[in-house]
Amino acid sequence: MVSGRPQLLMGPARKHEEENAPMRQRTTCPATPRAWTVELRSHPGGLVLVCRQCPHAGGQVTAASARSAALTHLARHARSDLVPPHLRICQCHERGCRWHPRHRGCDGPIRLLLACERGGRVWRLTDACGTCAAATAQAAVVPDTAPARTPPQPPTARRRKRHPQGPGAQTRVREMLSYLAAALPTGASPAARLLALQCALRMNATMHVRLPQGVLRSLRLNSPGPWHELERARWLRTAPGCTAGEAVAELLDITVLGQAPARPDRVQAADWALRASSPSGAGTIGPLLQLAVVYLAAHTDPETGRGLTELDQMARACGTHPTQLPDMLDRLARTGLVRSWQLCPDSGDLHWTCRWLDPQAARLAVAR
Repeated sequence: MVSGRPQLLMGPARKHEEENAPMRQRTTCPATPRAWTVELRSHPGGLVLVCRQCPHAGGQVTAASARSAALTHLARHARSDLVPPHLRICQCHERGCRWHPRHRGCDGPIRLLLACERGGRVWRLTDACGTCAAATAQAAVVPDTAPARTPPQPPTARRRKRHPQGPGAQTRVREMLSYLAAALPTGASPAARLLALQCALRMNATMHVRLPQGVLRSLRLNSPGPWHELERARWLRTAPGCTAGEAVAELLDITVLGQAPARPDRVQAADWALRASSPSGAGTIGPLLQLAVVYLAAHTDPETGRGLTELDQMARACGTHPTQLPDMLDRLARTGLVRSWQLCPDSGDLHWTCRWLDPQAARLAVAR
């Protein structure tokens, strides 16, 4: 009598079958390491682009083209490693959340997050949830800007009214402002940022954009200065065949080619930003105040007309210093565009109430 659990005896025939049976292969789960990092290292002849995912593909770049080369390299990784949405996970959580301060946990949709470290020496593009993206410093969500593929309809089918896809115009403008704050050089002027916002939202699938002169006149961007500034930053290249009625350019920042929304939705967002930058009673307020008005409108609750953001984030998106924002907000309050504003010195949070965003008008603007 053997004490303990009874053991199952195996006959000679069964044992022979088990020994000669073919080995069963385990079903492996595919890994989804959607996190790419590039580093710009000093070199006697300039800078060298080093990628941690492809160490043998580094090359020498100039200081002027370093930012554009880093973003282009990251975008190529993202476009060559497409993963279905239901398989994408928050990569910073997979790495123990070492890219941002601790918080209560991952939450929200998974989006591409562009982060900058060490003053622009290190750039990272990764999948991150909404909570981790908000907690990451010097980072911006890459907006969904690529055109969607719609299934062909039968020729005899009645054409239905098209419904917007993805987030609304206000959310799309807010995300694009956050992305441009990280993608454009720190010293980019407010006029160049206004122009970049319209170009990023109005470009087509081949990254070309045509801006009518009427749009440029509405933004008061008739001078060639903002175009030359974005060309020096290697963010776009103007086409030589521009006509008198429009300006044509090609965008060089392929990172803005995101995931799935259609171009008509982005054009509606561009029109929303155009209307927000020229509210009634604004008059000639200049590019900085125009950009500030767009930022405030994009971060304002359409139901209440109230908004909340961090002072440093608004200053970075507007291309100015945080110490200049109080005077700028006072000027907007004197013109009547901002009803009231308040800055919390302890947390750095900025609260405001906008006059031009009444609930009914805001709901109509967001729904368009």
